[in-house]
Amino acid sequence: MVCQTTRMRTTTMVSACEEGVSGIRAQIHLAPAATSARQARRFVTDTLAQWGDERFVDAASLLVSELVTNAVLHARSEVDVVVDRVGIHAVLRIEVHDGSARAPLMGGFDTEAVSGRGLALVEAISDRWGVESDDAGKRVWFELENPFDRRVETPQSA
Repeated sequence: MVCQTTRMRTTTMVSACEEGVSGIRAQIHLAPAATSARQARRFVTDTLAQWGDERFVDAASLLVSELVTNAVLHARSEVDVVVDRVGIHAVLRIEVHDGSARAPLMGGFDTEAVSGRGLALVEAISDRWGVESDDAGKRVWFELENPFDRRVETPQSA
């Protein structure tokens, strides 16, 4: 099996690396700065536009902004953002890697507070999300499915 890899500035596109599965990947490395969330939103928006996946832009850019903001505020480390699209059903996965091993907490927030809703938004908008630890810290990820590929359950098909 042949795995083709092409590098373009911050993008690595990968095709046919697993049996019967193809996908593409892009990533960017960001400093622990106040501007990182904006840079991550722009990167995700540009990447999805380049891939022809504009249907994901609103949700993906909002959620990546929340996760990068959390990483910058709480981990205070450099951040890697990875955008992955794998398979024929076009599941989009976005990962935010930071240098802290501490898992994020989704807690209650004051209705008057201007922050604290990031993980609640990820929970509400994404199809799936999670946290994985690794030697360098952790990765917080979410997945969005192509809304046109979702199977609608009807009384006859259930």
